[in-house]
Amino acid sequence: MKGAGRQKLLFAGTIFSSAFLLFLVQPLIAKQILPWFGGSAAVWSICMVFFQVVLLGGYGYADWVTRRLSPRGQSRLHLLLLAASLAFLPIVAGTQWKPAGDEDPTLWILGLLLATIGLPYFLLSTTGPLVQSWLARAPWGSQVYRYFSLSNGASLASLLAYPVLIEPHSTLLQQAWGWSIGYAVFAVLCAGTTLYAARLAASSPALADAAAQAVEPEVGPPPGLADHLLWLALPALGSWLLLAVTNHITQNVAAIPFLWVLPLSVYLLSFVLTFESDRWYRRRLVLPLAGALLLGCAVGLQSHLGSRLQTALPLYVGGLFVLCLFLHGEMARRRPGPRHLTRFYLMLSLGGALGGIAVGLVAPQVLPAYYELGIGLVLTAAAGAWVLRGRRWGVALSLLLALACAGFLALQVQDDLRDARHLSRNFYGTLITADVQRDDARDNVRVMFHGSVKHGEQLLAADRRREPTAYYGETSGIGRALAAAPDGPRRIGVIGLGTGTLAAYGRAGDVIRLYEINPEVFDLAAREFSFVGDSRARIENVLGDARLALEREAPQRFDVLAIDAFSGDSVPVHLITVQAMDVYLRHLKPGGVIAFHVTNRFLALPPVVQQVAQARGLHAVLVHDEGERAHLRATDWVLVAREAATLDRPGIREASVPFPAIPGLRPWTDDFNNLFGVLK
Repeated sequence: MKGAGRQKLLFAGTIFSSAFLLFLVQPLIAKQILPWFGGSAAVWSICMVFFQVVLLGGYGYADWVTRRLSPRGQSRLHLLLLAASLAFLPIVAGTQWKPAGDEDPTLWILGLLLATIGLPYFLLSTTGPLVQSWLARAPWGSQVYRYFSLSNGASLASLLAYPVLIEPHSTLLQQAWGWSIGYAVFAVLCAGTTLYAARLAASSPALADAAAQAVEPEVGPPPGLADHLLWLALPALGSWLLLAVTNHITQNVAAIPFLWVLPLSVYLLSFVLTFESDRWYRRRLVLPLAGALLLGCAVGLQSHLGSRLQTALPLYVGGLFVLCLFLHGEMARRRPGPRHLTRFYLMLSLGGALGGIAVGLVAPQVLPAYYELGIGLVLTAAAGAWVLRGRRWGVALSLLLALACAGFLALQVQDDLRDARHLSRNFYGTLITADVQRDDARDNVRVMFHGSVKHGEQLLAADRRREPTAYYGETSGIGRALAAAPDGPRRIGVIGLGTGTLAAYGRAGDVIRLYEINPEVFDLAAREFSFVGDSRARIENVLGDARLALEREAPQRFDVLAIDAFSGDSVPVHLITVQAMDVYLRHLKPGGVIAFHVTNRFLALPPVVQQVAQARGLHAVLVHDEGERAHLRATDWVLVAREAATLDRPGIREASVPFPAIPGLRPWTDDFNNLFGVLK
């Protein structure tokens, strides 16, 4: 019994460590590459698609080797791959993968991930189904599906540990090395498990044919086509809803850092509960609640219920949990005996990958806005009709729910088309322009939104179209920095175009150099707004990530360089580090000013800029402006200069306010930053 206990511990340790590392590497590697693609939230979606596809490959490998290879052949192949995967360590993205700006970001990210973590992630992906298939053939391998619950519990623990325990206390390089050491330990555990499983099979005639034999006898007929289709469709819808809900609440509700953790956590929790024991999924309790929340989520697509943070967050996160409890609970009810275990996991993974591909890759190409959530709700209701096909009332109610969800989706599309002048979507998100009528017609404006974040507006009255608006008024930090610049022609750099409002400050002889990563923004700023076209300055456009562009360029000798690319969750951290400051200083004239736009409802960014400036011996002031006129917004700008006298100029000195204090805050570098530590 003691020997069996140690063997169980070996199997459990291998499964737990693989799942923990599997989910730990996801935020770790995403954080490494996020700065190279402008901090776009879409990077996480593309990473999720990669992880799901490689997971599918791992499950396919597990299914193939258990059916096609002898236990000794399985052992030899797996040990060879484990040894080869160690060559990928440490998992640090190579600088050769930094984009130049004209690449397809989706394909570039997928290639980067494959080259950096491909084989280790693949081996981690194989562990759950493969080791469980070996475990099922052991004399003490009963209740094998509990190990799937253990695996998801480890994934959830890893996901929650990263932002709270790991990220705040270690640099990216330390995280990469720590993960790599953990992977080496996993490789040793997995090798031990592999060798033990091979010896166990060789020592017992009953286990000689690992592809055909199982400890538990086959109960009932083998799974048919309908079973395989449900094994595929149910996890596909769970994955679809996960990414669709994440997109909706981060893009359309609030761009709050770490908000993506909540949907993924409840998604994993639904797996933990439904596969740990049948007692957690009770149809008579879950189905009515799932139906009510499905309808509530559909109503929220075109009402304030689904756009206000206070109601949308519990509605959609709670809805995702209950709907995934339904989908994964029905999946667990249909799990087969150990003979078909790897095929079951293969279909589960294939479904997850297809759902992820549909939302992460296909939807941005074919849908003009985030309509995939409404589509997913319709499909989930339809799946309910199929699952309950033996009960007329269940089918009827499910079909009625599907029709209702389709109706609310149609209303969402209708509202978008009625209110928006322009609606488009690409890798970087959804862009919307609309005209807003105010009480005084002279205050009517045209606005640009990127998801839920306003990126500028322009007054529509002909005699007011050149007035700076929103975050860029004359009393804002950037307005004061430009007014205090020396007389004569100026060179102005702007990172983050938006509507192009800062071009309104251009004078004859000035040069304004605009850096923007999203090509559609250049088009909208020229077509929907006139700030750039009406500017008296000469305009230069630079497409691509601004920091990478500045690193390649000769010194630009800017009088003022505006860093205006911070918005909610999509904070491009690489633009606010000590190394980024070094890049900016190389392009700054003596007496020049670097202006950071740090207005943010959720993050206290001014102290971060202050710390970075002090780390390089620079001077910084915080300018807060209430923006009391109708076309202006309350703003925070941090102005940084080499000399204190530069920030003591009239207009700046009297507008500065004290920096808020954050105890223990360290200067951010390319290797260390901590958004969790600056949450308001």
